[in-house]
Amino acid sequence: MTHKAFTPARALLLASLASVIATAAVAVPPNPEKVNTVVGEQTKIEQAAAASQQRINQLDDEAQKLVGQYRQTTAETESIKAYNTQLAMQVKSQTDEMDSMQKQLAEIERTSREVLPMMQKMVDTLEQFVSLDLPFLPDERKNRIATLKDMMSRADVTISEKYRRITEAYSIEMEYGRTIEAYEGKLGEGDKAKTVEFLRTGRIALMYQTLDGKETGYWDADKKGWVEDSGYRDAVKAGLKVAKKQGAPDLLIVPVHAPSEGKS
Repeated sequence: MTHKAFTPARALLLASLASVIATAAVAVPPNPEKVNTVVGEQTKIEQAAAASQQRINQLDDEAQKLVGQYRQTTAETESIKAYNTQLAMQVKSQTDEMDSMQKQLAEIERTSREVLPMMQKMVDTLEQFVSLDLPFLPDERKNRIATLKDMMSRADVTISEKYRRITEAYSIEMEYGRTIEAYEGKLGEGDKAKTVEFLRTGRIALMYQTLDGKETGYWDADKKGWVEDSGYRDAVKAGLKVAKKQGAPDLLIVPVHAPSEGKS
């Protein structure tokens, strides 16, 4: 095999041939199937990317929603905790109040056991006092005592109300000792009873006078009966006017029970 000499003319010829071959290669049209394949893959990639972005957006929305729900749940939890704390305080307060009420009930029960006998004794003492006192307003005073005795046996009347009414009765009796009073009533029994005007001067004296003024008398504490004594007619007549506020207050002459000497 022989080799030809590499001359400048030959080199130029080879360069020209290479340029023609390169130009021919560029001018050759691409393969349609390969182009479609490449385009298809690119489209798939873009679609996959869009789907991924959509999924990312969806996940982001869900994450934001979950974050909002978490914050709301946290806020509700804190609110419930605060409510439970407040409720626990109220329950404790009510429990303490119930305990206090139980103690008060126990105290009331013990007080009742101690007070009821005392109040019953007060009623009995008042009844005895009225029976030994001057016999003025007998029906009114006896009815008051009877009402108190009936009240003491009633369970529907509170202890405080019983005590109030007993002390009220005592106050009325005390007031009798500081006042002067005139009232109309019957003296005597049955057919012999006569209508008279009674004059009570405190608890010092209890006197009477018939409506026509012809008979005057007084209650004798020693004899435990009525004594007729016309010597007090003018005094009783004047006293009746004072008691009825028909005359000016003045000194009255009344029979006074003399205290008996004590036995040694």
